[in-house]
Amino acid sequence: MCHNIIDGRYYTKCKDFYAMATRFQDCLQENCLFSRRHPVGCRSNKCIRLMALPVKNPIRFSHTKCNECIIREREGTLGVDKLEEL
Repeated sequence: MCHNIIDGRYYTKCKDFYAMATRFQDCLQENCLFSRRHPVGCRSNKCIRLMALPVKNPIRFSHTKCNECIIREREGTLGVDKLEEL
């Protein structure tokens, strides 16, 4: 299945990922609606109508916390949203 590849920065301390650019990866299958090989005007119900989940591709690594985590840590709210989910 076709999917998007998201290039971005990965912060190793907090494990956050921030997108910088997105590109499309074609699966080259004739039965995928998103592929350039899919015939124009095809109305088959057997065609793939969903894209696969996007793939995160870290192209930059920062060995610090991201800005959002630094701000939340200063305010004392780091981890609060995770406690609310429980």
